[in-house]
Amino acid sequence: MRRFDRGEDVVRQGETTGHLFFLIEGAVEVLKDNVTVATTAEPGVVFGEMAALLGCSHTATVRAERPCAFYLVENPREFLKSTPLVCLHVGELLARRLDALNKYLVDVKHQFEGHDHIGMVDEVLEALLQRQPRARIRPKDSTIRHGELPD
Repeated sequence: MRRFDRGEDVVRQGETTGHLFFLIEGAVEVLKDNVTVATTAEPGVVFGEMAALLGCSHTATVRAERPCAFYLVENPREFLKSTPLVCLHVGELLARRLDALNKYLVDVKHQFEGHDHIGMVDEVLEALLQRQPRARIRPKDSTIRHGELPD
C-alpha cells in the first residue's frame, strides 16, 4: 500500500513507474497536458493500466485532491496474467472509459454538424472504432480455447 498527500502526483504524464495503482480511499484528479479531464473518488479505480498494457510511459498525470491510499502492483503485466478477475476489472474500466469517449465524440459531432472541421471528428471516431491491437494472443496460448475459464 502507498499513501499520497494532497497535491502529490501519483503518476506523471510522460514518466514511467512500471506500476499499477488501485485507489483504496481518497480523491484524485486526472490531468492531460495540465488540463483536468476527470476526477474520481471511486475505490477500485486503477491508474497506470494503459502504460502497463501498452508498454509506454504514463499518458496522464494523476494527482491527489485529498490524502489517498493505493494498492501498488509492482509487476503489472505478470499480475494481470495471473489474476483473471482483476484483469476483467481493468478491462471493464477501460471499456467504460472508451464508451464515455465515444459518446462524447458523437455528441461533439452532433453539435458541429454542418461545420467544415467535423471531418476531423469522423476521423477520430473511425480510428477508435477500427484500430486493431498490435499484438494478439495466439490461439494456442489462449486459456479459454483449452477449456480453462477464469475463476
